[in-house]
Amino acid sequence: QVQLVESGGGSVQAGGSLRLSCGASGRTFSTTVMAWFRRSPGKESEFVAAISWTGRTTYYADSVKGRFPISRDNAENTVYLIMNSLKPDDTAVYSCAANQYYLGTAHTRYTAWGRGTQFTVSS
Repeated sequence: QVQLVESGGGSVQAGGSLRLSCGASGRTFSTTVMAWFRRSPGKESEFVAAISWTGRTTYYADSVKGRFPISRDNAENTVYLIMNSLKPDDTAVYSCAANQYYLGTAHTRYTAWGRGTQFTVSS
Protein backbone atom coordinates (compact mmCIF):
# COMPACT_ATOMS: atom_id res chain seq x y z
CA GLN A 1 0.00 0.00 0.00
CA VAL A 2 1.22 3.48 -0.86
CA GLN A 3 1.14 6.24 1.75
CA LEU A 4 0.72 9.74 0.35
CA VAL A 5 1.52 13.19 1.77
CA GLU A 6 0.72 16.41 -0.06
CA SER A 7 2.59 19.69 0.28
CA GLY A 8 2.68 23.11 -1.36
CA GLY A 9 -0.71 24.47 -0.41
CA GLY A 10 -1.21 28.06 0.62
CA SER A 11 -2.56 31.24 -0.85
CA VAL A 12 -1.92 33.01 -4.14
CA GLN A 13 -3.54 35.81 -6.13
CA ALA A 14 -5.58 35.15 -9.24
CA GLY A 15 -3.41 34.77 -12.31
CA GLY A 16 -0.51 33.39 -10.30
CA SER A 17 1.09 29.95 -10.22
CA LEU A 18 1.88 27.35 -7.61
CA ARG A 19 3.21 23.81 -7.50
CA LEU A 20 1.74 21.04 -5.40
CA SER A 21 3.76 17.95 -4.54
CA CYS A 22 2.70 14.53 -3.35
CA GLY A 23 5.34 12.34 -1.78
CA ALA A 24 4.75 8.62 -1.62
CA SER A 25 6.21 5.87 0.48
CA GLY A 26 6.04 2.26 -0.54
CA ARG A 27 7.88 0.11 -2.98
CA THR A 28 5.15 0.10 -5.64
CA PHE A 29 5.09 3.84 -6.44
CA SER A 30 6.84 3.47 -9.79
CA THR A 31 4.06 1.14 -11.03
CA THR A 32 1.14 3.10 -9.60
CA VAL A 33 -1.31 5.41 -11.35
CA MET A 34 -1.40 8.77 -9.58
CA ALA A 35 -4.05 11.47 -9.63
CA TRP A 36 -5.10 14.74 -8.09
CA PHE A 37 -8.61 15.53 -6.89
CA ARG A 38 -10.01 18.64 -5.28
CA ARG A 39 -12.95 19.53 -3.09
CA SER A 40 -14.26 23.08 -2.98
CA PRO A 41 -16.51 24.30 -0.16
CA GLY A 42 -20.04 22.98 -0.65
CA LYS A 43 -19.10 20.88 -3.68
CA GLU A 44 -18.44 17.24 -4.45
CA SER A 45 -14.95 15.89 -4.93
CA GLU A 46 -13.73 16.75 -8.43
CA PHE A 47 -11.16 14.95 -10.55
CA VAL A 48 -8.30 17.21 -11.63
CA ALA A 49 -5.62 15.16 -13.37
CA ALA A 50 -4.09 11.70 -13.56
CA ILE A 51 -0.83 10.23 -14.82
CA SER A 52 0.19 6.71 -15.74
CA TRP A 53 3.01 4.96 -13.95
CA THR A 54 5.40 5.64 -16.86
CA GLY A 55 4.37 9.28 -17.07
CA ARG A 56 3.64 8.92 -20.79
CA THR A 57 -0.14 9.15 -20.45
CA THR A 58 -1.97 11.98 -18.72
CA TYR A 59 -5.63 12.85 -18.37
CA TYR A 60 -7.18 16.16 -17.33
CA ALA A 61 -10.48 17.63 -16.33
CA ASP A 62 -11.70 20.17 -18.87
CA SER A 63 -11.62 22.86 -16.20
CA VAL A 64 -7.83 22.61 -15.81
CA LYS A 65 -6.68 21.34 -19.20
CA GLY A 66 -3.84 23.49 -20.47
CA ARG A 67 -3.33 25.14 -17.06
CA PHE A 68 -2.40 22.33 -14.62
CA PRO A 69 0.23 19.96 -16.02
CA ILE A 70 0.77 16.81 -13.96
CA SER A 71 4.14 15.08 -13.83
CA ARG A 72 5.99 12.52 -11.75
CA ASP A 73 9.49 11.61 -10.71
CA ASN A 74 9.61 7.91 -9.93
CA ALA A 75 13.17 8.17 -8.63
CA GLU A 76 11.92 10.64 -6.00
CA ASN A 77 8.54 8.91 -5.43
CA THR A 78 6.82 12.21 -6.08
CA VAL A 79 4.00 13.46 -8.29
CA TYR A 80 3.57 17.15 -9.05
CA LEU A 81 0.75 19.42 -10.09
CA ILE A 82 1.82 22.79 -11.47
CA MET A 83 -1.08 25.20 -11.36
CA ASN A 84 -0.96 28.19 -13.71
CA SER A 85 -3.36 31.03 -14.52
CA LEU A 86 -5.11 30.47 -11.24
CA LYS A 87 -8.71 31.51 -10.68
CA PRO A 88 -10.70 31.93 -7.46
CA ASP A 89 -12.74 28.87 -8.54
CA ASP A 90 -9.56 26.80 -8.14
CA THR A 91 -9.75 27.30 -4.38
CA ALA A 92 -10.10 23.87 -2.78
CA VAL A 93 -8.51 21.15 -0.72
CA TYR A 94 -6.28 19.24 -3.14
CA SER A 95 -5.65 15.55 -2.51
CA CYS A 96 -3.48 13.07 -4.33
CA ALA A 97 -4.62 9.53 -4.88
CA ALA A 98 -3.21 6.28 -6.18
CA ASN A 99 -4.29 2.95 -7.57
CA GLN A 100 -2.65 0.10 -9.39
CA TYR A 101 -4.29 0.11 -12.82
CA TYR A 102 -7.09 2.64 -13.35
CA LEU A 103 -6.35 5.91 -15.16
CA GLY A 104 -9.57 7.85 -14.94
CA THR A 105 -11.86 10.21 -13.11
CA ALA A 106 -13.78 7.95 -10.68
CA HIS A 107 -12.53 8.65 -7.17
CA THR A 108 -13.93 5.33 -5.92
CA ARG A 109 -11.39 3.48 -8.05
CA TYR A 110 -8.46 5.02 -6.22
CA THR A 111 -7.34 2.98 -3.24
CA ALA A 112 -4.87 5.25 -1.46
CA TRP A 113 -5.36 8.89 -0.53
CA GLY A 114 -3.41 11.67 1.09
CA ARG A 115 -4.99 13.95 3.67
CA GLY A 116 -5.05 16.91 1.32
CA THR A 117 -3.61 20.40 1.28
CA GLN A 118 -5.64 23.61 1.31
CA PHE A 119 -5.10 26.07 -1.48
CA THR A 120 -6.77 29.46 -1.80
CA VAL A 121 -6.84 31.83 -4.78
CA SER A 122 -7.74 35.41 -3.96
CA SER A 123 -9.16 37.80 -6.53
